[in-house]
Order: sequence, then C-alpha cells, then structure tokens
Amino acid sequence: MIASVFFDVGETIVDESREYGTWADWLRVPRHTFSAVFGAVIARGLDYRETFQVFRPGFDLAEERERRTAAGQPESFTEEDLYPDARPCLAALRDSGLQVGLAGNQTARAETILRALDLSVDVIGTSDGWGVEKPSTAFFDRVVAEAGCPADQVLYVGDRLDNDIRPAQEAGIATALIRRGPWGHILGDKSVSDRCLFQLDSLAELPDLVRKHNESAR
Repeated sequence: MIASVFFDVGETIVDESREYGTWADWLRVPRHTFSAVFGAVIARGLDYRETFQVFRPGFDLAEERERRTAAGQPESFTEEDLYPDARPCLAALRDSGLQVGLAGNQTARAETILRALDLSVDVIGTSDGWGVEKPSTAFFDRVVAEAGCPADQVLYVGDRLDNDIRPAQEAGIATALIRRGPWGHILGDKSVSDRCLFQLDSLAELPDLVRKHNESAR
C-alpha cells in the first residue's frame, strides 16, 4: 500500500514557464530562442544549465541569481504559477489520510516561497535545505526517512525520467511520471517509464489511482 506521496516541484506542481522567460529576459535573448535551445539541450541529454552557457560562456548560475536579487529581479514563483491541478491533488491525498510531501532541487528562497503558499503538505524538503540534490541516492534516502515508512510504501511523483523517476526506483520507491513540461515530453526511456506505478497526464488523476491501488492491496 502507498502510505506517503512525495512530489517534485518544478514542472510537477509549479509551471516554470514564466521563470524561464525571465531568465531569457535577463540574458537579453528572445524567449522563443531561449526555449528552443533549452529543448535542444534536454534532447541531447545534457544538464539544462548548459543552456545558459550557449548564450553566455562561463555563466555561473549561483552568481547570476545573486545579481538578479541585487537588481530587484530575483527568481520567484507565486500562486499563479502553480499548475491548476496541484493544490486540489495535494489536498485530496492528505484528506484521504496519506502523508504528503514536496521534495525537489530547489533553492532556500524557493523553499521559503513554498512554505508561504500554505499547501496541504506535511513535509517540504529542498536540495538547499537538505544539503543533497537529485539524482543522488542520498536525496531519495532522505525522502524515505522523512516519510517514516518503508521505501516501497512511498510514491514519488515527477516529470523527469533521469532526475526523478530512475533514481527513485533505484532507491526502491514507487514512482509516478507526470507527462508535462519540457522533460516530460522530450525524454523517453521505456525501461524506466514502464516500471512506473502510474503514468499521468494530470495530477487530477492521482488521488483516485492511489485510492484504487490501496484498495486492491488490502
């Protein structure tokens, strides 16, 4: 049975389209050009941060984040950036008695914003806060520790086969793939996706799928 459900953040519950658009503006690159290069980088299996190097060789993301903050243009997201199905899904799962958590590669600033959104979650963990990031096994070991139950009773929901799904599976965690955002549409690996407990087009599907799974497991 599934006792705890953890979600990735970017492109799972938060639509990052606007934020990547602000990075294009910061680099003074047309947004559609930035998006095209971003997709090409992902399709080649490279780290998304290589996108910035294309437009500005030697780009240091941490330093640029500080510069943006100093310029009054920090990375940010709001209620409006949440996918419409995110808040209802989190609430439905928690109301059904499951533990619900967020765990993603996010900055300390993003963690503060997530907490301020007052989402229906029991745990919020970020790579900055935990001092370890995906796809490290240690990250998913921390997810299991926070869940407080065996790994096979934890479900991790993410959009990336490489960063979310595969390493979670390697840690013995059940997985659900949400097909949205650039990674969700560009990446493909049936050896990984076929091992998912669920494959989703919307988070609205998840509460009922988990309920039916747990009923059959009983």
